Amino acid sequence: MVRLDRIYTRGGDKGITSLGNGQRVPKTHPRIWAYGTVDELNCVLGLASRQPGLGRSERALLGRVQNDLFDLGADLAVPREPGEPAGKRLRITAAQVEGLEHAIDSYTEKLEPLRSFVLPGGTAAAAWLHLGRTVCRRAELHVVHLMEFDREQVGEQVLMYLNRLADLLFVMARWTNDRGRGDVLWEPGAGRPQGKAASRPPRTAAAGAKTARHRSVPRARKRT
Repeated sequence: MVRLDRIYTRGGDKGITSLGNGQRVPKTHPRIWAYGTVDELNCVLGLASRQPGLGRSERALLGRVQNDLFDLGADLAVPREPGEPAGKRLRITAAQVEGLEHAIDSYTEKLEPLRSFVLPGGTAAAAWLHLGRTVCRRAELHVVHLMEFDREQVGEQVLMYLNRLADLLFVMARWTNDRGRGDVLWEPGAGRPQGKAASRPPRTAAAGAKTARHRSVPRARKRT
């Protein structure tokens, strides 16, 4: 059980901080950037989980992910030892990664098929989930940098978890946009000066599908 009797320690006043094993490192160390960004991601998901439009199951899933991210931060905060016995430290496991994969598959099979790249938007919940996705990708890049800096002291499940989580946040964002039907689609070059076409509002997935169906049916000729 974690117990915090004091919030401030003055130990970091000179730009040095402690890892989970007591090792003192500069606050600019790649490991600090990595688990600091994971903490930022957790905060974004906390905001995302409070947005209207999310169901009980989505809120519960985000709650589990937030807990996992604390596990992941604890994993990153303590460098792995060579030949470290399983269970000695709190580490991200393959089962946690597989849990994300199952959730991705469950959402994906019920979504409207993708017909274009989507813009981060739609519902407020979708927008926050897209923001979480991008922060997750940044955390992933910091972990990759850390692996290049100190490869033997980062577990592969950490990187795998973040990689899957970014995908999960993407499909959850689409889910909150009416299962993808309310996605805001990217229209290449739509912002270029092209007369009236440039002022059109972004097209939604539902509108795009309706247009595609309309164009696929020949118009009846007017009888004279």
